[in-house]
Amino acid sequence: MKKLFVVSALVTAALASAQNFTRKDSLQGGLRPERTSYDVQRYDLNITIDPEKKYIKGYNDITFKATAATNRIQVDLFSNMNVDAITLNTFKTNYKRDNDAVFIAFDKPLEKDKEYTLRFAYSGTPVIAKNAPWDGGFVFTKDDSGKPWVGVAVQGTGASLWYPVKDHQSDEPDRGASIKVAVPNGLMDVSNGKFIGSTDLKNGYTRWDWEVKNPINNYDITVNIADYAHFHDEYKGMPLDYYVLKSNVEKAKKQFEEVKPMLQCFEEKFGQYPFVEDGYKLVETPYLGMEHQSAVAYGNKYLKGYMGSDISGTGVGMGWDYIIVHESGHEWFGNSITSKDIADMWIHEGFTTYSETVYVECREGYDRAMKYINGQHYSVQNRKPAIGIFGVNKEGSGDMYFKGALMLNTMRHIINDDAKWWKLIYDYSTTFKKQIIDTETVINFFNKESGLNLTPVFNQYLRYAAIPTLQLKLDGSNLEYRWVTDEPDFAMPVEVAINGKTVRLQATNNWQRTATQATSLNDVQPADKKFYIKVAKL
Repeated sequence: MKKLFVVSALVTAALASAQNFTRKDSLQGGLRPERTSYDVQRYDLNITIDPEKKYIKGYNDITFKATAATNRIQVDLFSNMNVDAITLNTFKTNYKRDNDAVFIAFDKPLEKDKEYTLRFAYSGTPVIAKNAPWDGGFVFTKDDSGKPWVGVAVQGTGASLWYPVKDHQSDEPDRGASIKVAVPNGLMDVSNGKFIGSTDLKNGYTRWDWEVKNPINNYDITVNIADYAHFHDEYKGMPLDYYVLKSNVEKAKKQFEEVKPMLQCFEEKFGQYPFVEDGYKLVETPYLGMEHQSAVAYGNKYLKGYMGSDISGTGVGMGWDYIIVHESGHEWFGNSITSKDIADMWIHEGFTTYSETVYVECREGYDRAMKYINGQHYSVQNRKPAIGIFGVNKEGSGDMYFKGALMLNTMRHIINDDAKWWKLIYDYSTTFKKQIIDTETVINFFNKESGLNLTPVFNQYLRYAAIPTLQLKLDGSNLEYRWVTDEPDFAMPVEVAINGKTVRLQATNNWQRTATQATSLNDVQPADKKFYIKVAKL
C-alpha cells in the first residue's frame, strides 16, 4: 500500500466522520489485515443461472497466496446470498457473516508465501438493478422473441453482489480467471476472455466456458445470457468477436465498423490494446453499456452519439457511437490502469472521457476536438470534489468524467508542446499497463515527465469543488492578473489575447502585472477554450 497524501488523508478522515459512514461501508471499502494478508492469484467461477427463477447456484475457487501468517481472512458476498459451504484445500472451514463480509477462520494459521485454494459454494437470488448500469445489479428481461436476455453491471456497487470475491480494487487475480456458466439449452452465455467451449450437461442446461489470461477487475467479470448470434473479424491478427441479438446482426455489422479505426487511434495514442491474449468483444446488453474487460457491454441501440444525441451539445459527437468509443477507452483506463480505491475513480473516468476527444482529433482534427471537449463543460457542476473518500467505498462526484477530461486538456496547453504531450500520455498508458495505482502516482509521473510542478493543478481540479478563477483588471497601461484558488501557492500559465495578440502569463495567487496597450478589459480575451477556468474582469 502507498501512503496517501497527508493533507488528503486528513480531509478524508474529517469528511468520512461528517458523513457518518457505516461499518458496512468500511468493511467493503477498507483494507484491514483480513484482506491484506492474502493476494488473489486466480478466480475459477463455476455457476448455473436460471433466468426464469432469477437464481444463481455454484461456486468460486479462489486461489491465493498468503502474504502473512493468519488464521482469518475476509471474502465478500452480499448478505442476501446464501453461503452453502466453504472449504480450504478440501477441508471445511468455519465462517462468520458481518454485513456483506464473510470472515473465514482456519484451525491453524496459513503459512506466509504458501498458495491455497478456497472453494466458496453459494446460491441465491441476486439484487435486481433498478436502473443499470447506474445502479448495480442484474437485468432479467426478454428479447423480441420472448427469450431470456440477462446482463449484470456492478461497478461501484461491488462484484460481491453476485459472486464471492475479495471485493476491493486493490487486488486483481494475477493469473486471470475462468468463468463457466450453465444456462438453459437454446441460450448462450458470453463472458470475459476467450471462448473455450460448451458442454451439454444433459439436464436441460449447457455450460459455456471462458478463460481470461490477464489480471481483471472484480467488477469487470460478467455474464451475458441470450439467444445470441456471433460474427467474427480481426484487427492486426487479434480476434474481434461480436455477440448480438439475432434480429440485429445486419445493423451490428454496419455499426461495429467503428471498432477498427477506434483501435487504430487508441493504439497510436495509448499503446497496444492491453488484453490481446483475451481478444476484444462487443456484447449486446439490455442496458446502456459497461467496460467489462474484453467483453464490452453495448446497449446504444445502434445509434450515433449517446443514444442518438450528442453528449457535448456541439454536434461533433454525432459522428460516432459514444458507447463503443467510451467503454472501449476503458480497456486502457480503468481495466488496464486501475485505481486502488474507488475514491480515485477519476483515474478511470477522467482519462476515458478524454479518450473521446482523442478519438475526435484522430478523426477530424484539433479544432473539432476542442469544440467537442469544451462543449462538455456544461455538464460539470463544480459542487463536490472529483476525488471521493478513501476506505469506505465512496466514489467522488460525477465531475470525475467531464471535469477530469477538461483538466487533462488544460494540462496539454500548460505543457504547450504537443509532441511532449502525446509522448507523456503514451508513456503513462504503457508505464502503468496492467497496474493498480493512485492519484499520487499519476501526479508524480506527470511532474517528472513534463518537468513541471503540476501538483497544485491536480489538487485544485480534483480535491476541491471549484475551478481556478483568473482575475483581471487594468491599472493605467498595465494589465494586472492573479489566480483565486482553494489550493495554496497555486501557479498555472494561461494565455490571453490582448488586442488580438496572444500573450502567455505565468499567473500565481499573487497580483502580477504586464504592460499593455489595452484601453478596456474588452480588449483582453483569455484562452478559456484551452484552459478550463473561470474569468473575472474586475
